[in-house]
Amino acid sequence: GIYEFTMGATGDVVKARYTYNYVKEDGIWKIQHHHSSVMPEGMDLGQPITEDEVRGLFSLWNNALATEEPKEVAKRYAKAGVLLPTVSDVPRTDFASIEDYFVNFLKLKPQGEILDSYVTIGNNWAQDVGIYEFTMGATGAKVKGRYTFVYVFEDGEWKISQHHSSVMPEGTNPKAITEEEVK
Repeated sequence: GIYEFTMGATGDVVKARYTYNYVKEDGIWKIQHHHSSVMPEGMDLGQPITEDEVRGLFSLWNNALATEEPKEVAKRYAKAGVLLPTVSDVPRTDFASIEDYFVNFLKLKPQGEILDSYVTIGNNWAQDVGIYEFTMGATGAKVKGRYTFVYVFEDGEWKISQHHSSVMPEGTNPKAITEEEVK
């Protein structure tokens, strides 16, 4: 048969198929076997995406940078998106703060290029991590960094759920470590 469960914690309704086999033991009917499975049409099979398509999502973000419109860049992030940016100590965890970060960053007229990319794909999520390089159109400066983009399929399109970017440590001039600090 078919039955529905309402999940108390979330209120979600789950429709499933079931089978019961009963046996009579000592005059009492008991369940000998029970099988239950979610209805196939109720399963979230996920939005398919290839590794090349995941890498292409960077172009959507990079093209948004080229508009020099902070709001256009912020629209590439998911509703609960998180940006851990390169040149700010403040985690950006909502649309307004992500947009705010790009107000100043876009003044540099950045355009990125992925140098190394490593993609992982899951059910309605994908991850692209690697090395990218930005050319700052305002100054001509080049900045190489490490990146992580985690994408989720939200409202019919792929959005950035998490974005972490950091300058390559080799590109900085760290203070020498003393022998005492090593001990």
